[in-house]
Amino acid sequence: MLIRVQSEVFDAGAELNAFAQGRHDVGAVVSFTGVVRDTQGDLQEMQIEHYPGMTEAAISAITQDAVTRWDLADALVIHRFGALKPGVPIMMVATAAAHRVAAFEAADFLMDYLKSRAPFWKKEIAADHATWVAAKDADEDALKRW
Repeated sequence: MLIRVQSEVFDAGAELNAFAQGRHDVGAVVSFTGVVRDTQGDLQEMQIEHYPGMTEAAISAITQDAVTRWDLADALVIHRFGALKPGVPIMMVATAAAHRVAAFEAADFLMDYLKSRAPFWKKEIAADHATWVAAKDADEDALKRW
């Protein structure tokens, strides 16, 4: 299990290759990479803040829960912070399991958690305004299914 909270950009393909390399004990590896999106067409950057130590501990605890609940062979969570431009990767989840259903469900669970509960604060910066990103009802509803 590997958790990284970092400001540096990452290469999702290289991360996935490294995660899956030499895995002969699993039948499924699932990954998801989220990117900063510009829904209004005026986003200059998204600023993501966190409390070092607290954030890693929270993500580690929920990832360990996923590993146990779905009997994962391994899990990877990368989440960035700092000033991020539209189109760049913001986070990545990868799971490895004996069977695909477990790998997909665990990855989905982790993504729902990161979206709604992980201790990050996000602010969208446009040319003429800045807005803190609020939690969405749909994200809360998605988390309830777990």
